[in-house]
This record gives sequence, structure tokens and C-alpha cells, in this order.
Amino acid sequence: MNPELGTDELAAVDKLQKGYRELKAELGKAIVGQDMVIEELLIALFCRGHALLVGVPGLAKTLIISTLSKTLGLSFSRIQFTPDLMPSDITGTEVIEEDKTTGGRAMRFVRGPVFANVILADEINRTPPKTQAALLEAMQEHQVTAGGKQHRLPEPFFVLATQNPIEQEGTYPLPEAQLDRFMFNIHVGYPSEEEELQIVRLTTAGKSAALDRVLSGDDVLSLQEIVRKVPVADHVIRYALQLTRQTRRGEGQTPDFVKEFVSWGAGPRGSQHLILAGKARALLKGRYHVSTEDIAQVALPVLRHRIVTNFNAEAEGIKSDAIVQRLIDSIPRQQYKDLDATTARMMKDAPAA
Repeated sequence: MNPELGTDELAAVDKLQKGYRELKAELGKAIVGQDMVIEELLIALFCRGHALLVGVPGLAKTLIISTLSKTLGLSFSRIQFTPDLMPSDITGTEVIEEDKTTGGRAMRFVRGPVFANVILADEINRTPPKTQAALLEAMQEHQVTAGGKQHRLPEPFFVLATQNPIEQEGTYPLPEAQLDRFMFNIHVGYPSEEEELQIVRLTTAGKSAALDRVLSGDDVLSLQEIVRKVPVADHVIRYALQLTRQTRRGEGQTPDFVKEFVSWGAGPRGSQHLILAGKARALLKGRYHVSTEDIAQVALPVLRHRIVTNFNAEAEGIKSDAIVQRLIDSIPRQQYKDLDATTARMMKDAPAA
């Protein structure tokens, strides 16, 4: 048993695992394949993180997000980002309102679509930086400032954005500061031949799947708290730090290939998100402790958008994914695996709280 989780918390963990299975089953009614995308999206959800889904058109990015919102008892807003979108179109605006009784006038804040639990920021790179920046305060502080007043956003709050990686004309790449606000950068790839066969069969049959709600907003908030209570051994934290710090050119232990191909590496938020994502993945896999394997499995979506490659990498066609994978492969794992096994035995033998 886990020494840091009591009976109530263990019951909540069981509820999280059950909710995860039910969410995947409900999403599977409308989404064919994309199992890894769905898993990473749900990990971000249970970690209170935002996610950026990157993929070519027609891969069900928008459908995955809208379907997820239907399976949760949460409010949902879709914002279609366009070049003429203004910040007030997202956050809201103040209007002059006349009191018909007294004839007096006062300013009233009219809330924008960002005041919802789940925000779908569709094609977020199609709007100018000024409008993109309107999401920064909402993503980080969960509030909107207008007219000198702070307006709290509803909890839980998630921004799930989509982006097309191949059509760059007339787009505005997200600045690194805003990319860093996204916990995950999720790559959405092409389906397999069998999956595509099922997609064509289902989408041309004229039937729509009936989706059931699996979790409420309060359920999501309580499960997020459980994820943060999962203990992490020091060697797992050091492994996450090693992954993150070796992406930086100025560190003493930086590998030569990082110095050759990377301009800027991941900051401390990368390490924090590695640990949080590792906690959620461990629980979803039925364990009450985090292993270095959990960290390695979430390293790509956490780090790929936090590494800025240089001209040498561009000339040789080397992407940030390849840098992260080489880092994972270059760090000796046997010592960490031995420590993982020791931690697992300790957790198994520990008395219940």
C-alpha cells in the first residue's frame, strides 16, 4: 500500500482509473484509433495542464476535443482563431449600460468565450500575437483582467489548442513564452490502414454516436488533487532534471549533439511537467509511485516544444523529437531501473495510511 495515500485517497485513485477507462471507451465511440493522443490528452486533463494538438487537417483534432467535452460535465467554448480576431473577442469587453430607472450609466463587463471550463482554441496560429497573448493570463493565472478588475475563470479550466504544421502562409507561430504554457505538445499522426477503413465506414454511414457523461467538474478537481499527492522518489526527480538540463547548451553535462543542434533548451517548467505527467501516468497504469519509465514515456510531448533547434539541425532535417529521443537513449537506465524496482518493493510492503 502507499504510505502517503489514505483510504479515501485510494478510493479516489480507483475512481480515477475507472473514469480513465470509461472516458477512453466513450471517446472510442466517436474516435477511431489515436490511442496515444487520447492518453496524453487525459494525462494533461488530470494534471491541470493545457495541451496543443499539432497535425495536418482531417485527423480529428477538433473532434477529439469536442468529444472529450461532451463526456465531461463541463462547459465548453470553441474559439475559431482568424487574422481579424481581437483580444476582446476572447476575453470579453466592457460596455456602457444605462439604468432605465435612474437614468444613470455604468460600465458592465460582458464575458467572452474564454469563460468556460474547456476552451477549444482552433488553429491558434492563425491570429496575430496581440490576440494570442490574450490567452496568456487566462492560461497561467486562470483569470482575466479588464478595466483594472480581475475576473476569475471557472474551475477546472483547460485550453486545448490545435495547430496545422504544414500551412505556414498567413500564420503567426506561437512565441516560446506561450508555447511553454502548454504542458503537452501532442503530435497527431495519420491513422493505420485498418483504422482509416473503420473511419471511412463509420463516417459515411449517417449514424452519430450517443455519448454519456463520465465525470463531473467536481470529480475532475478532486482527481487533480489526488494526482499531486502521488509520491516521487528522489532518483526519479533527478532523472527528470537530467533530461531537462541536458537540453541546455550551457550546462556542463550537455551532450555534443545538443550543443551542435540546439539553440535553447527547456526551462524549469519542463521538469515540473515531467514529474506531474509521470504521476498521472503512474496512476492510470495502476501504480501508486512514479518510475523513470513514466518520465521517459511522457518526455516527447513535454519537451518537444521547449527545444529550439538551430540552423545546423534545420539543414540536416533534425527535429526536436529526434533530440529528445537521443537524450532518452543516451542516459544510462540500468541504475535507475534498479532504484525503480527498490521503490516498487518499498511501496508494496509499506502499511496503509
